[in-house]
Parts: sequence; structure tokens; C-alpha cells
Amino acid sequence: MPVEVTWWGHATCTVQDSGVRVLTDPLFVRRLAHLRRRRGELPPPAAARAEAVLVSHLHSDHLHLPSLARLAPGTRLIVPRGATRAVPGLRRLGAAGGLRITEVAPGDEVKVAELVVRAVPARHDGRRLPVGPHLSPALGYVIRGAARTYFAGDTGLFDGMAAAVGEVDVALLPVGGWGPFLGPGHLNATRAAEALAALAPRAAVPVHYGTYWPIGLDGVRPHEFHAPGDEFVRHAARLAPDVAVHLLGHGESVRPEVSG
Repeated sequence: MPVEVTWWGHATCTVQDSGVRVLTDPLFVRRLAHLRRRRGELPPPAAARAEAVLVSHLHSDHLHLPSLARLAPGTRLIVPRGATRAVPGLRRLGAAGGLRITEVAPGDEVKVAELVVRAVPARHDGRRLPVGPHLSPALGYVIRGAARTYFAGDTGLFDGMAAAVGEVDVALLPVGGWGPFLGPGHLNATRAAEALAALAPRAAVPVHYGTYWPIGLDGVRPHEFHAPGDEFVRHAARLAPDVAVHLLGHGESVRPEVSG
């Protein structure tokens, strides 16, 4: 099989294609500010091993400096354009940790061994919150090797989404979040299934749900924590019946069938 996807929880995945490992939005902690990990073991140290790491946007649960500090020197770190200016700690981490930081905007491509990574647009607030100017766009990425794998990052539906992403074989789509309510610029299970129907890949893996939750809010709208994966499977069967949806547990891997 040309590609293997491992979901570590939240938006953190390893995509292995053509013998090259690409890690997305690494988050390797049990607690982040007011959030705690409620499901799944922490990713093992081997999860930080990758030839390239993709950061979709500057929010702390996607650009997490302590998690990035676990990367080996020489790792290629691909971030939105302007990220090192907006997050000074990222620049220091690159210098001290020996990371090779590459800033990209939609349409830019980066060669990583046998793969090509292309940045694509996302509809999401890309600022470093809770405050900060709009210095960097939120991005998704298409990893092209033996297969074409789309990592959406964090995004809402937007006009021209399918055209901007292009043809893909596997889609890693966010279907929820980390709190009782989703703000603008997010996909819930229904909207993710609509995106899936527009993108029409051969396979999909739902991510960005069922991992972190605010401390003290376990009893507030708990279905928003537990249900998005199953709801996405149900809506995808209705809106995109030809797509094979793989519902993974934390730390589980799948080798989607992308040829035929």
C-alpha cells in the first residue's frame, strides 16, 4: 500500500508515504492551558520522528512549541508564512533545536525526499491567540507521493475548496473540536461530510475530535466530545457513499486502498 496514516489524537497524524514520514500539528502533552487530554494515551516518543512536520496555523493546540522541541535536529518544519515573526519562540526553537523552518503560503510547494508538500488555503483564524495581529494564514496541505493525502488542518467550508485542494486520494478532515461549541471556521461532522462529497477522495480519516476538553466541563454537551466521529461516518455514508471512511482510535493506523 502506498500510504499509511496513524492518528495520535486531535490534529496530530503521521502520514508515511514512499518511506517518508510526515507529522501534522504535533501535540504531545496531557494538558494545555485549560484543556486536558480525556481520551487516548500520549503519543510515544517515536511519534516525534519525521522527515517533515506540517503546522497548519498558529493556535497553541496546533503550533505547540514544547511538542516541536521534541523533534530531531535537521527535521524540516513547514509553517505558514509569517509564523516566525508572529511567534518569536518558534525562531528561537529553530536556532537552538536545529530545525529547518520553511514558511509557505497557499500554492507554495516544498520537496521532502520523495514527496512534494503543497500548501492550500483554509478558512480559519490564523492568529496566535488570545491576541495578535493577522500575520499568518491558516493552511491545509496536500502531501504528494505514491498517493495524494490532504491534511485540512482546521478549516470551515469555503467556496472553491475542492478546486484549491485538487484531486486527492486520502482526506484527513477535522470533524469536531475541543469544546462544547464550535466557532466559525470549523467543520462539524455534517459540514465535514459535505466537504468530503466535494473533494471526492477514495478514503478519509476523521480527526480533531474526542481528545482534549476543557477542565470542569465534562458534563457540558458531552456528545460534542464523543459523537463527531460516528456522526461523520453516518453523514459520509449518505453524502459520499463511494468514499471509504476509516474511524481510527488513538494510536491506530490504516493503509487506505487508493488504487484501482
